[in-house]
Amino acid sequence: PPLVIKYSASSIPVIQLGLASPSMSEQGLFDAAVNFLRPRLITIPGAAVPFPYGGKNRVVSVDLNTRALQAKGLTPSDVVNAINAQNLILPGGTAKLGETEYTVSMNGSPANLEGLNALPIRSSNGTTITLSDVANVRDGFSPQTNIARQDGSRGVLLSVLKNGSSSTLEIVTKLRELLPSVAQTLPPDLKITPLFDQSLFVKAAISGVIHEALIAACLTAAMILLFLGNWRSTCIIAVSIPLSVLSAILMLYALGETINLMTLGGLALAVGILVDDATVTIENIERHLHLGTPLEQAILEGAGEIAVPAFVSTLCICIVFVPMFFLTGVARFLFVPLAESVVFAMMASYVLSRTLVPTLVKLLMRNAPPVDDTRPGFFRRIYLRFDAGFESLRGVYVVILSALLTRRAGFITAFLVFCIGSCGLYGVLGRDFFPTVDAGLIRLHFRAPTGTRIEETARLADRIENAVRELIPPEELETILDNLGLPYSGINLSYSNAGTIGTLDGEVQIALRKGHGPTDEHVKRLRAELPKRFPGVEIFFQPADIITQILNFGQPAAIDVQFSGANIAENYRLASVLQSKVRQIDGAVDVHIQQRINQPTKKLDIDRAQLQQLGLNANNVAQNLLVSLSGSFQTAPAFWLNPANGVVYSIAVQTPQYQIDSLDNLLQIPVGVPITNSVPTGSTATAQPPAQLMSNLVTVRPTREQTVVSRYNIQPVVDVYVSVSGRDLGSVAGEVQKAIDSMKDDLPRGTSVKMRGQVETMQSSYIGLGVGLIMAIVLVYLLIVVNFQSWVDPFIIITALPAALGGIAWMLFLTATTLSVPALTGAIMTMGVATANSILMVSFARERLLDGAPPLSAALEAGTTRLRPVLMTALAMIIGMLPMAVGLGEGGEQNAPLGRATIGGLLFATVSTLFFVPVVFAAVHRALERRAARRLQPTPTPAQGNA
Repeated sequence: PPLVIKYSASSIPVIQLGLASPSMSEQGLFDAAVNFLRPRLITIPGAAVPFPYGGKNRVVSVDLNTRALQAKGLTPSDVVNAINAQNLILPGGTAKLGETEYTVSMNGSPANLEGLNALPIRSSNGTTITLSDVANVRDGFSPQTNIARQDGSRGVLLSVLKNGSSSTLEIVTKLRELLPSVAQTLPPDLKITPLFDQSLFVKAAISGVIHEALIAACLTAAMILLFLGNWRSTCIIAVSIPLSVLSAILMLYALGETINLMTLGGLALAVGILVDDATVTIENIERHLHLGTPLEQAILEGAGEIAVPAFVSTLCICIVFVPMFFLTGVARFLFVPLAESVVFAMMASYVLSRTLVPTLVKLLMRNAPPVDDTRPGFFRRIYLRFDAGFESLRGVYVVILSALLTRRAGFITAFLVFCIGSCGLYGVLGRDFFPTVDAGLIRLHFRAPTGTRIEETARLADRIENAVRELIPPEELETILDNLGLPYSGINLSYSNAGTIGTLDGEVQIALRKGHGPTDEHVKRLRAELPKRFPGVEIFFQPADIITQILNFGQPAAIDVQFSGANIAENYRLASVLQSKVRQIDGAVDVHIQQRINQPTKKLDIDRAQLQQLGLNANNVAQNLLVSLSGSFQTAPAFWLNPANGVVYSIAVQTPQYQIDSLDNLLQIPVGVPITNSVPTGSTATAQPPAQLMSNLVTVRPTREQTVVSRYNIQPVVDVYVSVSGRDLGSVAGEVQKAIDSMKDDLPRGTSVKMRGQVETMQSSYIGLGVGLIMAIVLVYLLIVVNFQSWVDPFIIITALPAALGGIAWMLFLTATTLSVPALTGAIMTMGVATANSILMVSFARERLLDGAPPLSAALEAGTTRLRPVLMTALAMIIGMLPMAVGLGEGGEQNAPLGRATIGGLLFATVSTLFFVPVVFAAVHRALERRAARRLQPTPTPAQGNA
C-alpha cells in the first residue's frame, strides 16, 4: 500500500544501533530488534525509528512443494485460501448462562506450528489433503534482500532519526538512558553498540562555540580594561554579558527553541556587541567624572545623553535581522534561531545598560579610592602607557582628519571609487550554500551491474571494504558499517537519502578516529583508486555529516538535474548525454544517473484465448505466480500469534528460492481456479478445471525493464546527480546550467529539464538574503529618519555602509573564503553595527552644530571625542569574532565565514566612520549652510545696480 509520511529536512539519522550476538541467528537478531527493541525506542519524544536493516525478517514460512502440488492437483492459491479460511483470530462473544456471563472463544488459530501443518486444504473421495502434504510450515524468514555488517560481521542495524525540530542531544541522551533497562528484556549475549553518534559531533561543535564565546568574552574584557584602565568598570561590563546571554536563553526557551549550533552561534556572535551598550554608557559617565561632575549627576547625565542614540543603535542592529524571518525552506530553519538569539541578547543588553549598569556604577564607584598616579601599580602602569599611546594616536588622528576636512571633495571621490572597486571582488568570489564540515565521517555508495543478487553484492562489498582498509591508514580507521541491498520496509526507503534502488546497491559508512587527517583527502584518494580496482561498478560519495544531509533535503548530491516527461527511454538517453558533458566540468564529481532501465527480465506472455478454453483467466496466472515468487503476504495477508512471546508473525506462503533455480522450474508452477469450498467425500472433482503448468499457458520472452520509476509532481523523471569537490558550488552549477541550456533545443516535445537540489535552495536563499540586505539598509535608514527628524543626517550615517561591503569582499578574498549564507548573514549584521557606530559620531556632531559650532569644527570635535568609544565598540566586536573567524574545533568551518565577513566589514566600516563620515558631514552641512546664506542674502534692486 502507498505510504504518506511527514518529512522534514532534519529527519536524518542521529545515531545507529548495531545488534550482534555470538549465539543468535540473523533471524533472531531481527526479531529482537523489530519486536522488542524498536517498540521501546519509539517512545522517545522526537525520535523516529524505521524498521531494522539487515538480518532476516522472521515469519511463519510455508514452503511450497511444487511437485506435490502438481500431484495433488492443487495450486499455490489453494494453499493461501486454505490458511486464510482455517487460521482465524476472531472473537466469539459472550453468553449469559444461568447467573454467569461467559466469554465464548474457539481455537481459531493453531497453538503451534505443527497445528498449522495439520490444516486441511480439501477433501476428495474420503481423503483429506493437509498442508503438510504439499508444503512445510516452519519458523523461517523472508528471502533476504538486505544485509548489515559491522567491520565484516553480520548483524542488525537500527537507525534512530530526529523528527523535525527535535533536539539531537535530547534524543540521544534519552536513548542512552533507556538502553540499560531495555537490555534487561533481551537475551544476555545480545550486544547493542551505538554507532555513528551524531550527537558527539554536535556536542563537540557546541563546546567549540561555547569555547569561542568564552575566549571572545575574555579578550573583550581585556580590551575594555586596557581602554578604561578601571577594573570596576570592566567588572560591570563583564557582568552584563552573561546576564544578557541568560536573558536571551530564557526568551528562546519561551519560543520553544533548543540549545543548538545556530542559537549558540547567534549568542557567540552577539558577545562582541553586548559590550557596546554597557561600554558606551560607562565611558560617557567616566567622561563626565573627569570633567569634575559629581558621581550621581555624572551617572544621570552620562547615561541620559546616550539613552536615545544607544536605543537607536540597538534597534539598528536588531532591525537588520528582520528580513531573515521572511526566508523560506532550509535557510529559514537554520537562521531564524540565530537571528532570535542576537535580537534577544541585544534587547536584554540595552535594558541592562539603562538599569543595572548605572546602579553598579554607583555602587562600585562610590567608594573607589582616588587614583594615585605617583605610585601606580602594575596594571595602572600598563594603562597609563596605553593611554599615552592612545592620546598620541588621537593626535595623529586629529591631524589626518583635519587635513581630509580641507580636501573634502577629493577624499570623498577617492574613497567612493575604492569602495565601489572593492565590491567588484564579489564577482571573483566563489559561491557556496554552506561551508563543508569535517565530521570525520565518509559515506561511500557503490552500485553493481543491474540484476546483481544480494549474495554477489555482499561479496563485492568484502572486496571494497578490504580496499578501503588498504587506502585509509589503520590508525585513523575506527568503524566500517555496510548496509547492502534493499530494506524490508518501504518506510525505510522513504526516510533514506541513500538512493538505493535494489539489491545491487551497497552503502559503506566509515568512521574515522579522533586526530585523523583531513576527511576530504581520504575521499579524494578513495574516489581516484576504487574505480580503477572495480571496473563496471559505479562508486560515488554521499554526504555523511548531519549538516550537509539537512542542507541537501534528502538528496544524495548537491545538484540534481531532472529530465521530466512521459518518454522515459528518451529522457534516459538525454540524461546520459548530459552526464558525459558534466563529467568534463572541473569540480563536478560523482556524476551518475539515479535510475537504471536495463533490469534483466523474463517476460511471460499470456495466451488469453487458451486460458479461456481451459476455464482460467489472467488473474489465476498472476496470483499463483505472485505467491510462488514473492509470497502471499502482499495479496492475502495472514497472521499467527506466537503464545510463547505474544508476538504476531506474518504467514508467508512461497516456493523456496532454491526450488526455482532454472527457467524450467519456474514454468512448473501449477495454475488453476482457487478452491473456495471443500469437495464433499464421494463427489467427483471434475466440476473444477484441472490445474495447469505455467509452461502450458505462457511463452517466455527475455527483455529489460526500468529498475525503479521516480516521479516529481506525478511526472516520471530521470535524475542526474552531481556532487562538487575542490570548487565552489555556484561555479559548478553555472557550468552545469550551460550544459543544460545547450541541450534545450534538442528536447522532444513534452520533455523538460530543471536543476534542483541544494543549488536551488542556495539560489533562493541568496535572493532572499540579498533582498534582506537591501531591506535592512532601507529599514535602518527609515528608523534613523524617524529619530533624527531629518533626511540628510541619516543619509550621512549610512555612507559608512559601502566601505563595510568593500571590507567584507576584501576579507573573504584574502582568506580564500567563498561567499555563502553565513557570510551574507555576517554582511547583514555588519550593516547594523556599522550604522550604530556612525550614529554615535553624527549625533555628537549634530549636538555641536546646534550649539553654534561651524560644520568643520563640529565634525572634527565629534571625531576627536567619539574616537575612543567607536574604537572600543568596533574592537570589541572584532576581537569577539576572532575565535569564530579562525574556525577551530568541530563544526567551526560552518560559522567561520560569518566571523570573517563581520571582521572585514567592521574594519573598513570603522575607518569609514572615523574619517569618511565626518568629512561627508562637514561637506553636506557646509553646503547647506552656504545655500541658507544665499537665500538670506538680499536681492539687489535695479536702481542699486545702475548706481
